Amino acid sequence: MTGGQSDTDDRFASWGRLPARFLLAALAALLLAAALVPIKAADQPYSTAGFVANVTGAKVEGAERPRDHDLALYDTVILRIAKGENYYVVAAQEHRRSDYPVRPGFAVRLPTLAYLCMLLGETGQLVVAIGLMAAILWAWWQRLGDEGCSPRLRRMGTTLIFFGAALGLNRYYFVLHELWAGQLLALSFGLHRPGKRWGGALAAAALAVAIREHALPYVMLMAAMAFWRGDRKEGAAWSALVAVFLAGLALHLHLVAQQVLPTDPLGPSWLALRGLSGWLSNVVLSSNLRFLPHYVAGPLVILAVLGWAGWKRQIGAFATLLYLGYGLAFMIAGRPDNFYWGAMVAPAMFAGLAFTPRAIGSLWSRAKG
Repeated sequence: MTGGQSDTDDRFASWGRLPARFLLAALAALLLAAALVPIKAADQPYSTAGFVANVTGAKVEGAERPRDHDLALYDTVILRIAKGENYYVVAAQEHRRSDYPVRPGFAVRLPTLAYLCMLLGETGQLVVAIGLMAAILWAWWQRLGDEGCSPRLRRMGTTLIFFGAALGLNRYYFVLHELWAGQLLALSFGLHRPGKRWGGALAAAALAVAIREHALPYVMLMAAMAFWRGDRKEGAAWSALVAVFLAGLALHLHLVAQQVLPTDPLGPSWLALRGLSGWLSNVVLSSNLRFLPHYVAGPLVILAVLGWAGWKRQIGAFATLLYLGYGLAFMIAGRPDNFYWGAMVAPAMFAGLAFTPRAIGSLWSRAKG
């Protein structure tokens, strides 16, 4: 096989001709659809959108760029709690001032990141971001080596990790919850060794879920996979994290509910059913794929998942379930202006592209019989 790995690492090596042909045909159709569906945030189509464009879709540079409404709200909350004000009182007031909903309670972010940003300050945030990036790259360099990857694949995979996680160094978005939570999940994934070492991975994931509840599916999948392997101790640890977080989330929602006024309207539904466009838009617009034409960026998301799926190891199975699961969630839930949810998965997702050529070559070989 290509890439310095054996057939035992190739999920498609034992496939018959018919299933290989079927998957290739399905892949071709999906790639065509990914190249054609719109990559959108709100009602505006973007060629280089999301984190590098304003609400009109026009690119802006440096200091000329206006502060995004969400980020400005978080800025104000951090400034006010630094003066000793109560987080939940401040959050409710600033949501109303910005015409953002207070109901349902999930519309108000968990307080963890606001207090961390307050304590760290701008310089501290930058130092932590650089340290976190270094830790992610180190963790994945080690993990790819432990998984038996060749030196070439290790270099390629780690480079793709940097491509996916580099947005975490953008100071403009340091108050964005998904940015930090996604970075921490990438670190957790890189640190994890199934059935061997998982304490560091658990700690990183715990901080991620404390920042943004969207990290919960990752923790639940970790628990499920541990029990599936028969690792009861690890499965119990991840399950305990789920239980502790749900208790904390219930307290958070209770405190938000105390600030709700009878005049507060109910926020719009997140059940948007955007389909394939929702999945691709979230990932592309919240990653460095946003610089590419949409007919290139969209298919690359699909190919990254294929690369993970073709890796016949636990890491490949976990990544495939993780990214397909989040993809399905993005197709069902999340409005177009929630595209930044994709930052939860973008940092480590594109490492799958390192294994895509092998997966396609194997499928093609099996399809020919």
